[in-house]
Amino acid sequence: MRTNGRGPERDARVAVVTGASAGVGRATARALAGRGWAVGLLARGQKGLDATAAEVEAAGARATALAVDVADAAAVEDAAEAVERRLGPIDAWVNNAMTSVFGPFAQIRLEDVRRVTEVTYLGYVHGTRAALDRMRPRDRGVIVQVGSALAFRGIPLQSAYCAAKHAVRGFDDSIRAELLHERTHVRICEVHLPALNTPQFRWVRSLLDREAQPVPPIYQPELAAEAIAWVLEHPRRSMWVGPSTVASIVASAIAPGLVDRYLGLTGFRSQQTPERRDRTRPDNLYAPVETEAAARGPFDARASERTVHLWLAEHRGLLATGVAAGVAVAAAARGRRKA
Repeated sequence: MRTNGRGPERDARVAVVTGASAGVGRATARALAGRGWAVGLLARGQKGLDATAAEVEAAGARATALAVDVADAAAVEDAAEAVERRLGPIDAWVNNAMTSVFGPFAQIRLEDVRRVTEVTYLGYVHGTRAALDRMRPRDRGVIVQVGSALAFRGIPLQSAYCAAKHAVRGFDDSIRAELLHERTHVRICEVHLPALNTPQFRWVRSLLDREAQPVPPIYQPELAAEAIAWVLEHPRRSMWVGPSTVASIVASAIAPGLVDRYLGLTGFRSQQTPERRDRTRPDNLYAPVETEAAARGPFDARASERTVHLWLAEHRGLLATGVAAGVAVAAAARGRRKA
């Protein structure tokens, strides 16, 4: 447990990020710190949490790090209380913590499916409850659920993870409607991400013969962090990040049977590298892997740092205005020619 020792100050907004010790969570914590947010950091691995806290503080922001398993609802509630005591009222909550098992469903132990569900789905439920219990009385706050193209389209070898991500979307729909009924200003937003270069592919449990990899194209986690930070400051119902995310979601909506067949042919090969899996390496399904954590994983050489699609997604209002203005100008020009 780490904090920089200063008491609550309201000169900065306060955000909580789960899964903050590595990957997207760590990159998001850094992005928020760069925008002046104070950040509560939640994850299981204390070593990674302390490293993330040091990065946040190096950016000039306040941080408090708490070792928490998000599958434990009481622990999440206690962590939320600690964040408010140390940093101040929570303005934003980012549910990001996840775990997974790579392998055909018939080979995965049912207790492992349960564990993935407890972290990747119920962890979001627990975080959302802790956030709403504080935000609703204040009538303000933003909750961001970090999703994936796999929240719309299940793929082979990741059945438990895909199911959990689908469940989060249904959960969000229900809670969002309830908040609208209350006429509250609390917002629930989703950010759906493409394949990312994070450490999870060497941490999560795998039953595969070869090392797991994200399905190309692959992007760096800082791209996801930028999208999450932007949505926190410009809340919207949902943002799809990356052209591959859009293509996957749209194709599954238009021709799901065709996508089933395509993934049956390609989905096993595309998620594995040529490298044989290291069967001696520990995984993080039930306990953290206490290694030198980082935001990025082992696929730097193949990962892109930018996509024009994110800029387009962030500026869709401006683009719509520009298109409308262009249509109006064209219509006026046609009118003058006819006159």
